[in-house]
Amino acid sequence: MATSAGDRADPLVETVAGLDEALAAVDAFDEVLVAGLLRPRPAQAAALSGLADAVAGSPLAARVAEAAEKTAAGAAGEDHFVALAAARTALLGSVHDALTTRVEEVTGRPSVEESVPAPGGAQAPNLLAAARSWLCDLARAGWQGIDHELVSASAPVVSAMLPDPALRRPATLLDGFAAELAASCPGATLERFPVRRWADLWSRALLLTLPGAAEVPVTGTATGRLLPLGVDLHEHATAVQAQVHAVFEPADGTAPRLVRAGVSAPKPDTIVGAGLWQLLRPHMSLLAAAGEGRSMDLADMPVTAEGDLIWSDAYARPGEAVDAFATARVALSAASAPAAAPLDRHPARIAAPVFLEGYATRTDDEGALTLTIAGADFAVDADRIPTAGPLTPEAVATSNACIGLLRWDAGTFTVQPLAVETTVRKKAVAVHAGAWAGGTADKAGVKAEKAATDAAAVLRERAGRLLRK
Repeated sequence: MATSAGDRADPLVETVAGLDEALAAVDAFDEVLVAGLLRPRPAQAAALSGLADAVAGSPLAARVAEAAEKTAAGAAGEDHFVALAAARTALLGSVHDALTTRVEEVTGRPSVEESVPAPGGAQAPNLLAAARSWLCDLARAGWQGIDHELVSASAPVVSAMLPDPALRRPATLLDGFAAELAASCPGATLERFPVRRWADLWSRALLLTLPGAAEVPVTGTATGRLLPLGVDLHEHATAVQAQVHAVFEPADGTAPRLVRAGVSAPKPDTIVGAGLWQLLRPHMSLLAAAGEGRSMDLADMPVTAEGDLIWSDAYARPGEAVDAFATARVALSAASAPAAAPLDRHPARIAAPVFLEGYATRTDDEGALTLTIAGADFAVDADRIPTAGPLTPEAVATSNACIGLLRWDAGTFTVQPLAVETTVRKKAVAVHAGAWAGGTADKAGVKAEKAATDAAAVLRERAGRLLRK
């Protein structure tokens, strides 16, 4: 939705043929996992059959039909569970592709013709087989049947996988999934389940344990100019991640493309808000560039086919001052988006950078903010605006231009603001969510950073005392 695409917002709110049917098949299967697959009841058997019918025209048809039949009879093995997880993933992948096509239509962004090949190879087959076995036991028990004994059975497998860099991706997923399940045990006492989320985690984890599936191939290098658009910050109790979205202009003059660069770090739960940047800055000079409004010059930076830069400061140096809104107005609509890897084709992973202006804003009685563009309404995902920066929902409500991420959630597209242009005391100003990433003189930011520094000092002192003992 670049400047010139505001009159083409309608496709994002129009019905996508087949989307509801695909999601219905996924939802029905997800409900089957609640009760478990050990002794499926007639309603569960019907849902399994519906999943098989939904992929009947695909190469998965025969394997999924057999898996649905065996599972309905209570005789499913590991291969059958893998086939069901693959069918579910394929359906959500089709939803992802249909929605991405709509985004390309509205933004006018060049479509990507190439695909990302599935990785291959074998890594610690015994550990992967043990992980699959645990995930199959989970599926048989169902979310209602989980208990601490079942969930804790994953601990030895995760502990053995984590030291191996090649297995860290599935190990981290398994570790987090097990922690969520453990916090909800016993399942028999729960009144509600995060049905879609746990089914997502289960099916993704199961497929990532297939040999080679977790590999992240580096497919090339990037040499040219990197123009940051904004920073997306993800905070959890024990970890934080910052992802910089940017336009990359290759030095060889080929077409610009969208790329991402991410950095993550563990964190204590006492460090929040602006203090998070202290944990991330030492690992990525790009954060300072994004916060200060500068480009970066890259030389042979490794990059995946998905557009993820495998960041190393050794391949980058600070460039000239750039304005993110100038980049968004001039270069964003012409930058092609990268293809998605097979296991990443999920509607929840859609995060398309867009530039919006000429919209109206309104806030309802409950504080929910909506942008209206060419007669189409888009909810603002205010929950994703981090407290670690000066951007606020109030700034978005008074803005006249926005750089954001177009996301899809609960059946509709939403906008996550990364930066806005607004008017303060009759003067146009830009407010960025990542403005404090490289440091700040802002009073609120300085105060928050000092509090985080004090908290970190206390933790270091306590850790030192423990070690001395």
